[in-house]
Amino acid sequence: MSASAMGNSLLRRIAWHWRHDEKRELWIGWWTLVVFYNLYGLLFFVITRTQPPPEPSLDASEVVRWFGDRHNGLLYGYAIVFIVGGATAIMNATLAYSIRRMSVSRAFAYSYLVIYALSTLPGMLLFGIALTVGAMRPDRDPELIRWIYDFAFMTFDGTMGVFLVGSLVWMVAILLDENRVFPKWFAYLNLCNALTEVVVAPAWIFKSGVFAWNGVITWWIDVAVFVTYTIVFITLLRRMILREDFGTGPLPELSPDQALASSGLMKAAR
Repeated sequence: MSASAMGNSLLRRIAWHWRHDEKRELWIGWWTLVVFYNLYGLLFFVITRTQPPPEPSLDASEVVRWFGDRHNGLLYGYAIVFIVGGATAIMNATLAYSIRRMSVSRAFAYSYLVIYALSTLPGMLLFGIALTVGAMRPDRDPELIRWIYDFAFMTFDGTMGVFLVGSLVWMVAILLDENRVFPKWFAYLNLCNALTEVVVAPAWIFKSGVFAWNGVITWWIDVAVFVTYTIVFITLLRRMILREDFGTGPLPELSPDQALASSGLMKAAR
């Protein structure tokens, strides 16, 4: 099949699903998660180069140099972050829907939605605003630039308690659920993610070593668990959407046709 024919076929499939697929909102939410997390990695690790985080012990002149080396990346990268930041509302709504589909109280879904909506403020927006402010005026007092630097990374790495509570809410909901929306083992992965947020707390105290904001425990292990956790919940969420019957009872198991559709979806994603 030619590239143009494949393109037309893909466009026709997208148009059909947009008009007829009753799960289109769920798929929009799922694809938003996939695109956002890939874009998030590109912006934070490649364009702004703010991750992995630098050392907290840098002196004022080193901090000024750090901002200078990333000046354009910080300005343009965080401009994009602020533009796409609203996508977190769609993502959080999709995750909250998965909890609504469980046999637990709706309070779990609403609590999760509020917690993760609030987590966007310290975890992404304040971080970006502070670093952009530092980059926009390189002629400021170096000590003031250093203060902005500390403020930015402490908002990013030092406020993980919000995510801790969200992970525990999701964990308890899964353990209590009788609709088999997610496997029970995923609840314990939520617990692992929550525990990594606990070990971030010493970042408020240490300026070097494994508990500093760039330390092996506080950042590297935390990120390794979070990346694993994110891949798992995106995969399980896709499976939930395929199984969704818009009922109130247990979700049906994945049928052979749905499994085939799942395989085709993943090939299209690649």
